[in-house]
Amino acid sequence: MISVKEAIIVEGRYDRIKLKAVVDTPIIETGGFRVFKDKEKQRLIRKIADTRGILILTDSDSAGFVIRNFLKGIVPESCIKHAYIPQLKGKEKRKPEASKEGFLGVEGVSEEVILRALKSCGATVLNESSVYKESEIKKIDLYELGLSGRENSAVLREKLLKKLELPTYLTTNALLSALNCLYSLEELKEITNNLK
Repeated sequence: MISVKEAIIVEGRYDRIKLKAVVDTPIIETGGFRVFKDKEKQRLIRKIADTRGILILTDSDSAGFVIRNFLKGIVPESCIKHAYIPQLKGKEKRKPEASKEGFLGVEGVSEEVILRALKSCGATVLNESSVYKESEIKKIDLYELGLSGRENSAVLREKLLKKLELPTYLTTNALLSALNCLYSLEELKEITNNLK
């Protein structure tokens, strides 16, 4: 596993799951073509790009290139790195048949192919093994701050999302990824305490 400075933008959930086994960095899903109309997700991606840079890793089919080109249009080119997987024929194990174009997506290629793509695009590799980050925000921190698992957590979480201008529909895991891209635990504590 490698640790990378840039946040990685992928198309969907299975791509994110695959990358979580390979790379230690926040991974943001576009939700496929949903990103085209989702102004909140676009704002989040721009904010993350400004903060730490983004690395786009989409499938090597026409849909993947449409999404990649859209992202190139909403984020300054200086904040983007492009990783490409090769067009390999095949189908993902979970799917009954191959995609329309017959190529493997990010979820279907090997970890070695993904690592090669990340390194060859100029990703800022911080180390060659997973490292525990002392100030990384974890689920227990959200609980302790009253943002999950407590009475009125939903109300406080909604206030936080509005204050930070983050998409209001973020799941807990997506919220953690976004927060770890943009804020330290200390900053989150201060912001949350000011909302209470």
